[in-house]
Amino acid sequence: MRIPSLGETELLVPLHEGVFEQPMWQTFLNRLCDMTGADFATMLFRSPDSREVVRFTAGNGQVGAQFDELFAKKYDDDPLQARHMREGRVYTLDELIEAGGTLERAFRTDILTPLNVTDMRSMRLSERGQFDVWLVVSGHEPFGAEVGNLFTALTPHLRVALRVFGALERERARASMNSDAFSRMNFGWISIDARCHIVDMNDQAERMLQQSGALRRGQYDRLTPSSPAVDRQLTSLVRRYAADSQARPRAINLSQDPWIDILVSPLRLQALSGDTKAVAVLYFRGDRSSTADRCDQLCDVFDLTPSEARLAWSMTQGMSIAEAAEVCGITVETARNYSKKIYAKTGARGQVDLVRHILTGVLAIA
Repeated sequence: MRIPSLGETELLVPLHEGVFEQPMWQTFLNRLCDMTGADFATMLFRSPDSREVVRFTAGNGQVGAQFDELFAKKYDDDPLQARHMREGRVYTLDELIEAGGTLERAFRTDILTPLNVTDMRSMRLSERGQFDVWLVVSGHEPFGAEVGNLFTALTPHLRVALRVFGALERERARASMNSDAFSRMNFGWISIDARCHIVDMNDQAERMLQQSGALRRGQYDRLTPSSPAVDRQLTSLVRRYAADSQARPRAINLSQDPWIDILVSPLRLQALSGDTKAVAVLYFRGDRSSTADRCDQLCDVFDLTPSEARLAWSMTQGMSIAEAAEVCGITVETARNYSKKIYAKTGARGQVDLVRHILTGVLAIA
């Protein structure tokens, strides 16, 4: 079994930890410069369908700045090696120049020579079609064969690091889209301890506490509902969850205009609560729009009249025809006539179907 050399080991840890640095891979590139005697080291990333290049650099700051400026100015951010570098092979500067043409020779004359860069080692790796990365070291002294050997020895570790980077980028994109969807649907969460003190929350919950009077941050960060009855109910639930993490979650309505519900649940993933002593989490679905706004939106989406829209919205809040008629100030017979028109315009086959059409359609993210 081959044992990595001390030099490789000094590079491997910062290589794998580089995705968590800011800027990324700074320690790895600095150590690569020290180990190879390079003046400048860089990692260049580019996706297959984009000409935009992302660079992480280390070493001689003057060379790096001038290299970036001239490279971008003269070569339009197109990595020179992209045209003919075979994936996974280490190239010397002469090999790159010989394999290229007029542009490559101009690259040496116009950019490298004025910067006193006489040698370079470059390698291209590809991460499953998601992006290409070029690892490059350059300097004013010739590099020996050991630099190419080092690149080769690092290749499998680079592939692993790039796979992790690619996975993190995909998860970051998914998290961003999920966060946007949850934000538009006005979902949020607040974790609390056994005394209803706030432990943590997401941004959506923070905005809710600032904008809604249904819940507020009380003395000593205690989560305090505006309704004393709801406060007593919440306090009782949290005490129960502190004693029994397997107790079933309970739903509570905080407000009807705008509509805000919360689901209070025991925090069963204790590992995620760390040392915070959180025992329960409140998931809430708060409507950002008032009843008047929702009625306007129903008119737009389903071509309802204002009277039909008011009745439709009341019915989606769980009211019967008679209850909705009373709220809207119309007779039950008029409400029944309106409901037939509402069902026809929305395509609903009844009140349950109407609720699904409205609350799970585009209005949920409006």
